[in-house]
Amino acid sequence: MPEPRLALIGFRSDENSSFRRGAAAAPPLIRAALSSPSSNAWSENGYEITPARFFDAGDFGPAEGVDLWARIESSVAALLGRGLLPIALGGDHAITHPILRAFAKAYPRLNLLHFDAHPDLYDDFEGNPRSHASPFARILEEGLVARLVQVGIRTINAHQRAQAARFGVEAIAMRDFRDGCVPDFDGPVYVSFDLDGLDPAHAPGVSHREPGGLTTRQAIDVIQRLRAPIVGADVVEFNPSMDSSGMTAMVCAKLVKELAGRMLEAAGEPVP
Repeated sequence: MPEPRLALIGFRSDENSSFRRGAAAAPPLIRAALSSPSSNAWSENGYEITPARFFDAGDFGPAEGVDLWARIESSVAALLGRGLLPIALGGDHAITHPILRAFAKAYPRLNLLHFDAHPDLYDDFEGNPRSHASPFARILEEGLVARLVQVGIRTINAHQRAQAARFGVEAIAMRDFRDGCVPDFDGPVYVSFDLDGLDPAHAPGVSHREPGGLTTRQAIDVIQRLRAPIVGADVVEFNPSMDSSGMTAMVCAKLVKELAGRMLEAAGEPVP
């Protein structure tokens, strides 16, 4: 096996969650699902996504006297500095903001593809500008991406509609989604995948279950049909306390495998 081209890093952080916490427990369970003998390690585009494919940077969480935002940014920047393609495991969606701070320095014209039931564009939510309901407002305010396309949105209020118009966000609302509906990007793409973008029938282990979402197959098809290279990703908002059957952990593992396969393809890694 060649030297790892991918990196896996976990952020056990859910202090910016609203309604229900629990996503901080997710990273080790996603790793366990990736190695589960109930499935094999192959992505659908032909890569074997074993642990040896990844440099595993471990998990980070809040620590007394440490600014977690700075730690997330610096740890992701270190991986990018080594030429690795990171996949981050959340944790709640708030972690995407400091991750994108690191990516913006390496990819100044980065595109962002965001799967979610919610646009997460609040100026702040319940007085918290770092809320998991606000990361994309922060990302766009700071100019960290050239373009944001959201897929699966099905709950948006007047404030967030105004925010979307302010920032020029492109949304493929769930009511308008059709199979084969794939955004076209002209440069590298970072994929941020909130598990509640999927219908809760497919991913019940989330804090904010919103019926009427994507099937797992539809989401994977969007990832597989992207023509632009995927250079990084996160899989967030898996709440194990809501996943009694373990099904959502396996969905997370499937998404990681398919994202990893596309990232290896874009990096020119040969298919075995």
